[in-house]
Amino acid sequence: QVQLVESGGGWVQPGGSLRLSCAASGSICSINAMDWHRQAPGKEREFVARITNGGSTNYANSVKGRFTISRDSATNTVYLQMNSLKPEDTAVYYCKADTVRTYWGRGTQVTVSS
Repeated sequence: QVQLVESGGGWVQPGGSLRLSCAASGSICSINAMDWHRQAPGKEREFVARITNGGSTNYANSVKGRFTISRDSATNTVYLQMNSLKPEDTAVYYCKADTVRTYWGRGTQVTVSS
C-alpha cells in the first residue's frame, strides 16, 4: 500500500507561480514512477508530468517549459514547480504512484485568475 498526500495548491494570478508537493508513505520501495495529473471542471483528468525512479521526466505539451517535476528521495516527496501560470491551468491536481497497482492522492485545488 502507498499513501499520497498533496499540498501547496491555492489561488494565484496569471503569470504567477506555485509549487505543489506530494508526500508518499507506505511501500515506497515498490514505486516505479510518480505522476501529476489534473482535472478541470467538466473535463476529463489529464496527464501533466512524470518522473521515474531513474530520474527521467516527461511533460504534457501544454506545460512544457513552464512546469518542472522533481523529487526528494530523502523525504519521499515529489514536487511540481509551476511557473507562468495561466487561467487554463486551473484544476484539481492529483499525485499518482505506479507500482504493480496505481495509487492516487486526494488532490489539491489550483486556481489561476485575476
